[in-house]
Amino acid sequence: MDNTLQFKKPASVAALPDLETVDIPINLEAEQALLGAILLNNDAYDRVSNILKPEHFGESVHARIFDAAAKLIGAGKLANAITLKNYFEYDHALEEIGGTKYLAQIVALASTVINASEYASVVRDLATRRSLINLGKEIVDNSVLVSHEEENAPNRIIERAETELYKLAEADKFGSGFTNFGRALTDAIDMAAAAYQRDGHLSGISTGLRDLDEKLGGLQASDLIILAGRPAMGKTALATNIAYSVAKAYQADYQPDGSLKVLNGGVVGFFSLEMSAEQLATRIIAEQSGISSERIRRGKIDEDEFNRLVTVSQELQALPLYIDATGGLTIAQVAARARRMKRQRGLGLIVVDYLQLLAGSARKAAEGRVQEVSEITVGLKALAKELNVPIVALSQLSRQVEARDDKRPQLADLRESGSIEQDADVVMFVYREEYYLSKKEPRVGTPEYLKWQEESERAHGKAEVIIGKQRHGPTGIVELQFEASLTKFQNLARDGYVPERFE
Repeated sequence: MDNTLQFKKPASVAALPDLETVDIPINLEAEQALLGAILLNNDAYDRVSNILKPEHFGESVHARIFDAAAKLIGAGKLANAITLKNYFEYDHALEEIGGTKYLAQIVALASTVINASEYASVVRDLATRRSLINLGKEIVDNSVLVSHEEENAPNRIIERAETELYKLAEADKFGSGFTNFGRALTDAIDMAAAAYQRDGHLSGISTGLRDLDEKLGGLQASDLIILAGRPAMGKTALATNIAYSVAKAYQADYQPDGSLKVLNGGVVGFFSLEMSAEQLATRIIAEQSGISSERIRRGKIDEDEFNRLVTVSQELQALPLYIDATGGLTIAQVAARARRMKRQRGLGLIVVDYLQLLAGSARKAAEGRVQEVSEITVGLKALAKELNVPIVALSQLSRQVEARDDKRPQLADLRESGSIEQDADVVMFVYREEYYLSKKEPRVGTPEYLKWQEESERAHGKAEVIIGKQRHGPTGIVELQFEASLTKFQNLARDGYVPERFE
């Protein structure tokens, strides 16, 4: 059997040098011994079924034997050389290497069932190496054959290669299947212990906002959190505030085994599909310096304020907050970039601003926007579970909010609400009554004006975060303070609240 793979250059590129012939890594003996062990004792299949699939076998006949045995065993039937004979009696490929007698031969080659797991590991590792070779060939072919007129073609090749490499890197991390309840209890107690020891007694990452943390228990790993609101409500500002707080609180320590354990906060990846990285940075500088972003942009600051900006920017330099301001990203590109970031820098929180600016696959887009958004929300939830981090995705609301007297958002106001509401673990709305009151000022001196004035004073500087859905906790309203000039959310001082004293 020829175990070599010849890389052939395209005929149209005569000047391209020939690539070296690559030996395909296949261990036929290990595959035979593994199949023999399974047919000798079907219990061996249970030991390897969680790491092996038919496509991992280098010899196609072996893949079909494994698949046939798996189907029989899965149906509760016996899989051996005799019962498999009917499957392969007229198989021409098997005839070439000995026919149905080959089944008996591989059983004879099985020295012991105990070694089945070791054989499976060998087969699996070689399959991974073959996948790497094929991926390398694909990169070469695509790079050579791509037309120079295709827009962003190199970037698409790189993104596909990164995605496929990450899949290969994660392929060995199979789900553990059933977990013993005792182990599940231990994990639950460990989580409770961590929450007890952490400031604020949170099980998740702190948002930096006391009352919001009390409602949510912090941002929980693997949760998809939708933060929605009408334009000018401050949803980007709130997301930026949370991202800054998480990054600022980041603390990690190396463990004896060399791994890095996050003690607090997290590394933040912020996908800004609407605003530039400079605009987001200006917002954060404004929040922390106390100088409005408008004055910063227009240069209307004095020397002391400029020095304050420089000092604040120097303090922010070391923040583990990374901004990707690429517009028009697809959900697949977001996933690939998030995986790369976690692999290279670590990752504790992802923010996407905003969901409706993401694109799905061309196939789903052709089926309609609702189907495309459904693919995006399913993809974000899957990514949150895969990377084990919370994802905060901002979302627009439909215009029907403006038609109601009470403009507080509801779940039904979400655009394409079916998929967003269904896939999200938490849905929060940002609402500022002050914004709407400012747009309906009555004539001065009228009774309506006095009432409006009282309502405006009551609503001034206040915002509400309405938790409309929380899969593992309560819903309700959290009041926050909002400084519009600084686009900054803060804890709202309670009546009679006395700040803690620090010694």
